[in-house]
Amino acid sequence: MSTPPVSSPVFLLAPRYVLGETEEPYTAVPDLAGRVAGYGIPMAPDIWGWGSFFRTSRDTAELAVASGTATLAAAGADPEAVDGLVVCSSSFPEGVDDHAGLVGSVLRGLGLVRAGFTCGVTLNRCNNLLAGLRVAEALVRSGSHRLVLVVTTDRVLDESLRLEKFALFSDGAASCLVGAAEQGPERERLRVLATASAQDPEVLGRLDRIDARLSVAVNERLERAAGVPPEKVTALLPANLVRPLITMKERQAGFGPDRMRTGNIERLGHCFAADPLINLADLLAAGEAADDGLYLLASSVPGARHGVLLRKCP
Repeated sequence: MSTPPVSSPVFLLAPRYVLGETEEPYTAVPDLAGRVAGYGIPMAPDIWGWGSFFRTSRDTAELAVASGTATLAAAGADPEAVDGLVVCSSSFPEGVDDHAGLVGSVLRGLGLVRAGFTCGVTLNRCNNLLAGLRVAEALVRSGSHRLVLVVTTDRVLDESLRLEKFALFSDGAASCLVGAAEQGPERERLRVLATASAQDPEVLGRLDRIDARLSVAVNERLERAAGVPPEKVTALLPANLVRPLITMKERQAGFGPDRMRTGNIERLGHCFAADPLINLADLLAAGEAADDGLYLLASSVPGARHGVLLRKCP
């Protein structure tokens, strides 16, 4: 195998998240029995991993500001040092004029007076955050930016869709900094070794077609870029989809249950694109990330897979 090319280091710093302020049990889902019957599945919460979900009265800009503020504080980062912002969401405002209002609310709320670049990432559905991290990594690795704040923010807009066949949804936001230098708490510093994605336009949008072949393709691309085969990954931090689905698909991708961090499925539900970063934040907060450990943030939707490979800085 050829030696991976030498490049400038990129770090992921201070992952943080916020959830909806109201916690509810899965039994509070509107018309739960009707939804379950419509999907043709048994009422089996222990099997699916239905537990709690979190509902918010805040809008997505407020959620983004709350999470981003927590990240900046944890990293000890001056907002004036942030020179880029990547906002990820599955539901940006419909009107172009309203986009400026959303961006302005986030920039003002976070005090990002010098952020010279703002990018919105939305077409990747629940892979939006990892796609946004790829954008931030490229900006920092190229040398055009030194410190980029990445935030994903979403909420359920129609309560009748709180439960889908593949997940129980929570409202929330998650964020981190992607930078050219280490900063913040030592136990929360990770080096970005590589990012990768794979798509199949033939199955994009088919709700029952998460394809493990795309996960294998991403594994191969990460290995070519970083020299790390999937069997060397210390832990996989996936999306919090229903337990049978995520366990089966990630096993097909080469990750056994012993390497999957899935405890948040019942605890939090599926927070749109935020899940992998939430799972990382909890891993770090619990002190369970090993020095030099290799951690893969990964998420799949029908027709697409994204992965971000990290090494915990010793």
